[in-house]
Amino acid sequence: MPVRSAGLLIYRLCETGPEVLLVHPGGPFWAKKDEGAWSIPKGLIEAGEDELSAAIREAQEELGVEVKGSFAPLGEYRQPGGKVVVVWSVEADAALDVETVRSSEFQIEWPPRSGRIQNFPEVDRAGWFPAAEAEVKILKGQVAMLADLATQLGRGR
Repeated sequence: MPVRSAGLLIYRLCETGPEVLLVHPGGPFWAKKDEGAWSIPKGLIEAGEDELSAAIREAQEELGVEVKGSFAPLGEYRQPGGKVVVVWSVEADAALDVETVRSSEFQIEWPPRSGRIQNFPEVDRAGWFPAAEAEVKILKGQVAMLADLATQLGRGR
């Protein structure tokens, strides 16, 4: 059975159309990558954990704020590496400010083979993106999520 993750596609409605919240992964491997590097807040589902609860928990860990709202199932998406991500959409709370994102951290040996363990944020920044820009920024395996959100909001292409 493939590894399963859960995530939230957080959006807000603007005069020019919907915008989605994407996060940029922290750490040295992603530091100089931009296009095709951003993601929805997501992560692994823990043993015995409800999928929606996992999506909400992961978003809180990556954003540093609790995401509340009416969660709508969006779909399941197989990623290029085989992992399946189950996603819900949710309209953002007006108080969700990407400038105040404070992610949990992870540890890795850096530089490689140096013996030094360093801490890095899971997410180093977040941003709001209109659909066309989000399609360029988001990981290739997550582009279909954007199209499904547009359809769900009645703005399909």
